[in-house]
Amino acid sequence: MDTLRTLRLVALLEGCSFVLLLAVAMPLKYAFDLPQAVRVVGMGHGVLFILFCLVTLRVSAAQGWAGGRTARTLLASLLPWGPFLLARELDRELRPAASA
Repeated sequence: MDTLRTLRLVALLEGCSFVLLLAVAMPLKYAFDLPQAVRVVGMGHGVLFILFCLVTLRVSAAQGWAGGRTARTLLASLLPWGPFLLARELDRELRPAASA
């Protein structure tokens, strides 16, 4: 269950960095000619994206996920709200384990 909690945390961080990149850094770059915002936020997002992929593969192996579940989890990271939906799904999966 610790691996699922780690994946949930990384998904939330990666999702926040993606939204920050799209909603703050990109407008700063194009509206105010501040490309540094995209460089800084983009680097952080890139690191979190790679971490998300690595943690997903680790969780997939530890939990014995089928290829479809792993692919769907990785696909979630490509959609702006996907990591948040994934975190909610993982939270539901973790909830019964916490009460047991």
